[in-house]
Amino acid sequence: MNGKIFVFTIFKHNDRKNIDKFCKKFYGQETSSHGGKYHYRRKGLLDDIPHIKLIRGVVIVSNDNAEKVIEFLKEFNAEYYVRDVILLTEDEESLKGGQT
Repeated sequence: MNGKIFVFTIFKHNDRKNIDKFCKKFYGQETSSHGGKYHYRRKGLLDDIPHIKLIRGVVIVSNDNAEKVIEFLKEFNAEYYVRDVILLTEDEESLKGGQT
């Protein structure tokens, strides 16, 4: 099975405010309120897409989910590169439903 690897950066074309917004909407965010009394998670795009995060700015997704990631990256003016990758058996399992 093949997947797509995304290598991206948003630092060249965005200010700090947009970078923070991107990170929250893409990766999600652990948040607390009332001085740490309540903890919850704000979901990001990758919370709904099975993926493998290799390092900052590099993720692998299935071919089925690639267009969602491309649309999101375009929305934030990200500089990105996409390539096909051949998935290992354990990668296929991760991308079928679980997240890494």
